[in-house]
Amino acid sequence: MPELSPDSDAIYQIEATEQPEATVIAGFSQYGLAGLAAVDFLVDHLDLEQTGFIRADGLPTITPFENGRPRQPTRLYSRDDLDVTVLVGELAVPVSMAQPFSEAILDWTEEADVDELAVLSGVPVPHGPDDHRTFYVATDDYREKRFGDDSPVPPMGAGFLDGTNGSLVSRGMDSPMGVCVYVTPVHDQVPDVEATIRLLDSLESVYGLGVDTAPLRSFADQVQQYYQNLAERLESERAEEQPLDRMYM
Repeated sequence: MPELSPDSDAIYQIEATEQPEATVIAGFSQYGLAGLAAVDFLVDHLDLEQTGFIRADGLPTITPFENGRPRQPTRLYSRDDLDVTVLVGELAVPVSMAQPFSEAILDWTEEADVDELAVLSGVPVPHGPDDHRTFYVATDDYREKRFGDDSPVPPMGAGFLDGTNGSLVSRGMDSPMGVCVYVTPVHDQVPDVEATIRLLDSLESVYGLGVDTAPLRSFADQVQQYYQNLAERLESERAEEQPLDRMYM
């Protein structure tokens, strides 16, 4: 299949060898890196293969590598027998670039007839033990399809989204594609393993992907330094441009 890519003047260009599946699950380099760690775990646990990437032209970037092999910082993964595409976003997107980034993703998903987009994210809010759970902020069509009266994932209270998450949900309200941001409070440590597990457990309760989070603690220990380096870069980006992504309860 030929590559899918927007016009050459776009800041963000998506190049993929395969169409995305009906559901796209995304995690980005945001607070606590809980969402990023969650989708990274999905790729490993579900044995997904890379099918594309998002290129950022003219922006400061990182080039992650593993076993000496470089890779794109924002990647797409899928598997032939699984109706899900996973988007792993290691590049910290400044809030000023969130709208074109979101538009590139949603233009691509709408063109490919993706039904829904689910974003996994941590949120840096003061919280007590009773708040250690996952909440959702979702467009009406997504909520009606995925959440009933007995849903294990409750709605988030009053507040606002901005940055990438806010742009995705805002565009989703005017789109036939359902969009949902799954959010959970995070702590300072990186990655926040408990927050990552909460996001994955909530995702499993909705989609039934067969995800077992038991190995996650050991997985997180193995990549602690990797995520710590990402967190330090994210903090540096925040110092230059406040804020990146915020959400208040």
